[in-house]
Amino acid sequence: MTPSREADSPTTPPPATAAAPALTVYYDGSCPVCSREIAHYRGCEGADAIVWTDIAKATGDSLAPDLTRSAALARFHVRRADGVLVDGGRAFAEIWQALPRFRRAGRLFASGAGARLIEVAYRLWLRVMPLVRRFGRPVSQG
Repeated sequence: MTPSREADSPTTPPPATAAAPALTVYYDGSCPVCSREIAHYRGCEGADAIVWTDIAKATGDSLAPDLTRSAALARFHVRRADGVLVDGGRAFAEIWQALPRFRRAGRLFASGAGARLIEVAYRLWLRVMPLVRRFGRPVSQG
């Protein structure tokens, strides 16, 4: 398996080519939980077709004409090969559809009741995440 690709620059999307990436994922590399999950996906078959963009390394507030750094930090975003920006629970479904191991789950949560369910779960996670980040850090021994 070839290693997955990092974006050349976290502030610019990859150039449009005949072989556009299946997906561009914008993730918060400063979030330990997020980084762990992304590392898991990056190790999966099919991950080499995805461009992984760590928004924590971005400079300025614009990641793309339609995506600011602050918006990307507030909600999870991916850009499909057709250029459409997807966020929230459906963004996870897009990743899962791009990875053979998770493809069935991706299809299940891509539309209809599955999409509504994953969005509710994602919104609940957004409320809990600050507590997880706060209490999940190691206590310094001083």
